[in-house]
This record gives sequence, C-alpha cells and structure tokens, in this order.
Amino acid sequence: MKRVVVDHFGGPEVLRVVEDDDPRPGLGEVCVRVLAAGVSFTDAQLRAGTYLGVPKPPFTPGYELVGVVEELGPGCSRLSEGDRIGALTVWGADAERVCVPEAEAVKVPEDLDPAEVMSLVFTYMTAYQLLHRVAKVRSGETVLVHGAAGRVGTAILELGAQAELRLYGTASAHDRAAVERLGAEAIDYRGEDFLARVRELPGKGVDVVLDGLGGAVSLRSFRALRPGGRLVLYGHYATLSHGHKSRRAWVEWYAATATLWLWGLLSTRRRVLAYRIQKMRDRHQVLPVAGGHRALPVGGGPRDPDGFREDFRALLELLREARIHPVVAERLPLSDARRAHEMLERSAVKGKLVLVP
Repeated sequence: MKRVVVDHFGGPEVLRVVEDDDPRPGLGEVCVRVLAAGVSFTDAQLRAGTYLGVPKPPFTPGYELVGVVEELGPGCSRLSEGDRIGALTVWGADAERVCVPEAEAVKVPEDLDPAEVMSLVFTYMTAYQLLHRVAKVRSGETVLVHGAAGRVGTAILELGAQAELRLYGTASAHDRAAVERLGAEAIDYRGEDFLARVRELPGKGVDVVLDGLGGAVSLRSFRALRPGGRLVLYGHYATLSHGHKSRRAWVEWYAATATLWLWGLLSTRRRVLAYRIQKMRDRHQVLPVAGGHRALPVGGGPRDPDGFREDFRALLELLREARIHPVVAERLPLSDARRAHEMLERSAVKGKLVLVP
C-alpha cells in the first residue's frame, strides 16, 4: 500500500509518499480501506512540529478519515467487514489502509458523500462541541469567532446560525463576503480593532469568544467578554508562520496561556475554558509537548467516545436535512499530498481539501 510520511519537521517539502506492507489489525482494532482523508491547518501543524503531542518523525499525518472495514482484529464484535466508518486519527489517516481502534470508529451511512461526511468527523465536530459542550451557548447570545473564514470557523458560523446566535467573525478583508454570507458580521483583523468593535455592543462585549489562534490575541479576547462571558481556547494556529514552526510564537503562546489561566482564576465574572477534541495515547504525558514521544500508527481518538457518537449522529441529521453544507474544495490523489499542503493557505476559505487514495 501507499502512505504519506513526514521524515522531519518542516514545510510541505518534507512530505513524501512511500510503499509499505498492508497493516494488520491488532487486538481491538479494525483495518480500514481509506475512502477520504482530510487535509487541514492542523495537519500543517503536525508536519511543522507545532501541534501539542505530535510524535517524533517519521510518522504519517492525517487527522480524520472515512473508509470501509476490510478486516477485524481479535476481540472486535461491534463492526463487521464492509461497514463504512469514520475515525478521528489525529495522525495516520493519509494512507491507503489504516488500522484504528474499533471503539473509536463511528458508523457512516453509505448513501452520503464520504468527503462530506469526513468533514463532520473533525471540522464540524470541533465546531459543534465548542458551542454546545464547552461554551454551552444559549439562543440570543453574542459570539465572536476568530479565523471565521477557515474551515472550523465556517462550521461554527453555520452551526451558530442554527442555534440562533448573534455572530461576529474576524477574517481578512478579502474573506469578508464569505463570512457575511453565513450571517455573521465580519471584522477585518488587519484594518479593524476587534476589541474596540465589540465593546461598542450593548453590554460592552460579547458572551463567548472562540479562539483557535492563541497568543496575544487570546489576551485581548478575554477583555472582549462582558460579565458572565466565556473564552474558549481550542488551538494555537499562531505558532505556525509561513508553514513552519515559529519558536518565538511558541514562547508567546505559553506566556499568554499562563496569563489567561491566572486571569480566569482571579475573575469572578468571566471564565477561561479549554477544548481538545482528542485524548492522548501517552498516559504519562501531563502536558503535551511537541515531538515528545515515539510515533504510533494513529494518534488518539475522541476524549469522550460516547459524546462523540451522540454529536456525530446530530451532525449527520443536520447534513441529511441540508442545514449544514460541508464544502469540498478539491479532491486529490494521495500522491499529491505535498501539493495539498501547499494549497492550504489559499484554499481554506474555498472548502476542505480531501485526499482520495
């Protein structure tokens, strides 16, 4: 079979496709023939070595997949050969065949586009759980979304409209129209001060800020909260600069995050919350550190498998009812993994990039 490999941390040029033996499932695992694997900014962070918990190279990237079960390992009874499933892998999905824990796989309807369903596994799941499991939004609340034109940002706006929220989104001036088409008020993060803008609102701020950037932006996001507000941190995209790891940005991210936790502890009227979609496989790792452990075939399943399955069913229903619209920007063969990563910067607003082995 073919799989993508990161030999060492860096830009898209470090990706290569290799031939390897077909994997065999171990205890509690199923072997899956991959139909669709996503390419996202999180994959770029894995490749660059900036993602918390990323293994030491060599490893295969790929955060999510949809595929067909070809072989059951010992102890498997919930799934059958031929079942179509989705899986959160964190890394390892960019291959023709992947072994994943049966307990972490979710069944996928066969009559839906695998690439669209694959977007639910990570992108829309992140958005849904940020809103409903962490921020616990209520109808009529005001929410500020950073990176609103990206894939997770777009999903938040779609799901936020379903929840009857008043939405504001930071984006570039070029992406303003895309954000406003989804019912949000766009804020040009280069030409406007988002803090000044939201402080003009009744209540002098917003109820919720969803921040996947981190660093200095997070400190200003906390100040954008009105009394009773919640800041949810869920990413650190600011640590990636032109496709490569920024050590200065990492230092700023850690300093800002520590400051925010202190502010959250001292504040009686505003809260700081964190979200991470997956559990770590290394149980001895208290604080995930980039490049901190050996590479496993796949990285980690959802933190709450039961909640993940429940939320996945809710998202499937929204997809069937055409109330959400995952957009596939382009489908590329596995051999074009490097080109897919090179396209990330300019394709995020257009839709999801999908590798089709």
